[in-house]
Amino acid sequence: MPSKKKFNARFAPARIKKIMQSDEEVGKVSAAVPVIISKALEMFLSSLLDQADTLTRERGAKTLNLQHLKACIETDRRYDFLSELVSKIPDLGMEDEGDQEEVPRKKRRPTYPEPTGNGGGEGSGLELFPNMPGAS
Repeated sequence: MPSKKKFNARFAPARIKKIMQSDEEVGKVSAAVPVIISKALEMFLSSLLDQADTLTRERGAKTLNLQHLKACIETDRRYDFLSELVSKIPDLGMEDEGDQEEVPRKKRRPTYPEPTGNGGGEGSGLELFPNMPGAS
């Protein structure tokens, strides 16, 4: 009898099976099918992201963004089925992204609870810390 081999899937086969069975036309699903789809999904994403990474590096950018993915999808015929998804994303500009200057953001100040004005008396919470000044 052949032994069952456990596969390391990066995408949960149980989740893939659940998605497949949400379709009314799909009946029973063999245990191997979600594992194979998981591997195919991994290979597809690896291919798309490798191509997008190459484009990002060629443009001198440090961050992969939606415009880079859109450019990859529009230039490679294998990804034509995704073109409708990226149609509303603005095109990648021709300026060099590596020269863009980041705008410094203001740091948020921590927020503190408002004082209740009851001076550390009964119900102030300070009774839990008897050695603290103001505790009764």
